[in-house]
Amino acid sequence: MSGLHFRPVLDHLDLLARPVAEALTAWPGSEHVEVAEIDPAVSDTAAFVEATGISLSDSANCVVVGGRRGELERVAACLLLATTRANVNSVVRKRLDARRASFLSMDTAVERTGMEYGGITPIGLPDDWPVLVDSAVLERESIVVGAGVRGAKLRLPGALAAELPGAEVVEGLAT
Repeated sequence: MSGLHFRPVLDHLDLLARPVAEALTAWPGSEHVEVAEIDPAVSDTAAFVEATGISLSDSANCVVVGGRRGELERVAACLLLATTRANVNSVVRKRLDARRASFLSMDTAVERTGMEYGGITPIGLPDDWPVLVDSAVLERESIVVGAGVRGAKLRLPGALAAELPGAEVVEGLAT
């Protein structure tokens, strides 16, 4: 897939953000997850794809979206292929039962996830956040996503994304 050296994640938990490492040690699916160190300067999707040769269609992004109805705030993570964009103002907003939905600010996303911006991943998020997975992710043989830090990436079978803690497969999540 690339010149990256992917290794079993459970043997290299030191490469991950703390909440990601903790979640992976408790999740049975982690035996199918691999990790590779990367240059943090190329963590953002476009730079990563250019530097590694990994296909944009095999890269996945995890974005954090919040919405409000009255005083109640709801937050969800969205996992989608890097070739697409989250359908925030209809699909995600409706799933959150919110009047409006928007991406959390960088500072808020970092604070609430315990992960680095540019490395946020759907593994290790707060237990009360649903992880909305675009159905197209499941069709990929494997996907590469953040590891909670900018200096590593995770690779896992696309179909395994449906089994992530809190995962809900959503048709039409991405456009």
